[in-house]
Amino acid sequence: MDDSTRARIDAARRHFSPGTVYLNTATHGLTPDTALDAVTQYTRAVAEGRFSPADADPGVERARASYARLLGVPAENTAIGAYTAQFVGTVAAALPPGAEVVVAAREFSSVVHPFLARTDLAVREVPLEHLADAVGPDTRLVAVSAVQSSDGRIAPLEDLLAARDAHGARLLVDATQAAGWLPLPADRIDYTVCSTYKWLLGPRGAAFLTGTAEALAELSPLAGNWYAAEEPWNSLYGGPLAPAPGARRLDLPPVWPAWAGLERTLALLEETGVGAVHAHNAALGDLLRAGLGLEPAGSAIVSVAAPAGGVERVMDEGIAVAARDGRLRASFHLYNTEEDVERLVKALTG
Repeated sequence: MDDSTRARIDAARRHFSPGTVYLNTATHGLTPDTALDAVTQYTRAVAEGRFSPADADPGVERARASYARLLGVPAENTAIGAYTAQFVGTVAAALPPGAEVVVAAREFSSVVHPFLARTDLAVREVPLEHLADAVGPDTRLVAVSAVQSSDGRIAPLEDLLAARDAHGARLLVDATQAAGWLPLPADRIDYTVCSTYKWLLGPRGAAFLTGTAEALAELSPLAGNWYAAEEPWNSLYGGPLAPAPGARRLDLPPVWPAWAGLERTLALLEETGVGAVHAHNAALGDLLRAGLGLEPAGSAIVSVAAPAGGVERVMDEGIAVAARDGRLRASFHLYNTEEDVERLVKALTG
C-alpha cells in the first residue's frame, strides 16, 4: 500500500473500538462510532416521542445515493429493502415456469432458496469453478455470490458476464460478502443484491437491489407498499397505487434505525475508498495464507482446516472467528492489522 492508502485506512480505523481481535466481519461488521451515535440518537428520539418517520426519508435517500456511488450504478437503478432474500425472491417471481436457473454449489441459502421455493423452476447447482461453462442456451438466470460466504472464493464475474452475453441469460450477483471492499462491475450486472450489515458495517435490517434499466423493467413489486409509491406519504390508505419511477417502485419500507446507522457507515467507506479497503483487506487475507503456507488468493475471507478443538482454542485466545463447514473462517476489514494476523497464526500453529 502507498502512503495515501495507508493514511486513509488509519483514519478509518480510529472510528472503531473492538473489544477483541475481531476477525469475523463475514458474520457481522463492527459498528463505527459515527453510526453508533446516529442509532443512539434515533433510539433516544423514539423513547422521548420526538421521532418523525418522514424526517428519516432524506437520510434513506442519502444512503441510497452513497451505495450507488460505491457500486458505480445510478441511484435511480437502486431499490432499498431489509433483506437479500426479499430481492432474490422478487427476481425469482419474474421467471416463467420451467425456467432454468444455474447456481453455485454450496451457495449461501438466500441466493438459492427463493428459486427452490418455486417448485416449477429447474434449478441446477454447479461447482463455482465450472459455473460459467454450465451456462447454456436454456439458461434463463445465473445466480452467484461475488464472494463465497463459506470460504472466500471470488466468483469469475467476467467469465459469467461473457457466458451471459453468449446465451442471452440474466446474471444475479449477491454482493453481501463483497460490497465495500471488492470492486465490482455492477454497472454491467443485470441484478445485484446486498445485505449491508457485513462489509458495509451497517446495523442489520437494510438491503439493496440494483440492476440495469432493461433487467429491472422485467421485475414487478413482490410486496407492493406505500413506500414504493410516487408520493409515499399520500399513499397510506386505499388505492390506487401510483408506483414511483425507476427502481424505487421495488422499494420496501425502511427499518429506520438500520438506515440511520447505514448512512454514516457508507459515508465512511466512501471517504476511505473501495480501492484502499480492497488493498488493505486482501493483503491481510494473503498474509494469513502465507503464515499458514498457503498460496495467495486476494480475498478478505480465508477458510482453513483446523485441528480438533482449534476454533475453540482460537476463541479462548480472545480472537473472534467463525466455524463454517468444519473449517475455521477468518475475515479482515478496516479495523484489522498485521498484528491481528500474527496472533491468529500463533494461535493456530503454536
